[in-house]
Amino acid sequence: MGKQYPAISADTQAFIERQHVFFVGTAAADGRVNISPKGQDTLRVLGPNRVAWLNLTGSGNETAAHLREVNRITLMWCAFEGPPNILRLYGTAAVYHPRDPEWAELLPLFPSLPGARQILVVDVDLVQTSCGMAVPFFDYMAERDELNDYMDKRGPEQVEQYWHNRNTRSIDGKPTGI
Repeated sequence: MGKQYPAISADTQAFIERQHVFFVGTAAADGRVNISPKGQDTLRVLGPNRVAWLNLTGSGNETAAHLREVNRITLMWCAFEGPPNILRLYGTAAVYHPRDPEWAELLPLFPSLPGARQILVVDVDLVQTSCGMAVPFFDYMAERDELNDYMDKRGPEQVEQYWHNRNTRSIDGKPTGI
């Protein structure tokens, strides 16, 4: 039932662009494996083997820490409506911060969102689909406003202080590079 492809096709890109949530999986050589849901309008397909997403401030920063140690990543989407489908993109990633020159080039691809802390660019080496027949149907209602409201109320200086206090190390104590 599963199929593998060397690149993101037009149909695959269209599927990605219709989804409201995706999941990011990373792991360091030891410690905890991290799976993180991502929402809002934060992902762009840059080409047949490249995607980027705007990583917003969160309570942890596991993805960045893991990638510094072991550069491998999986992105996953599930069809919660329409025909069943699970899509995974496997690859490696680069993490860019506001201090990096790549940030200024990539940031215009995304909507202005408060608390944007990193942009991750994934070089995809394998695209895999699987059936998804056990994934339930869900109805999309709306994006949540809480994260954006929280970051707007704090402003850039308090957000950067939050990064310093909560996002410089992973839950396993690994540095995140922020």
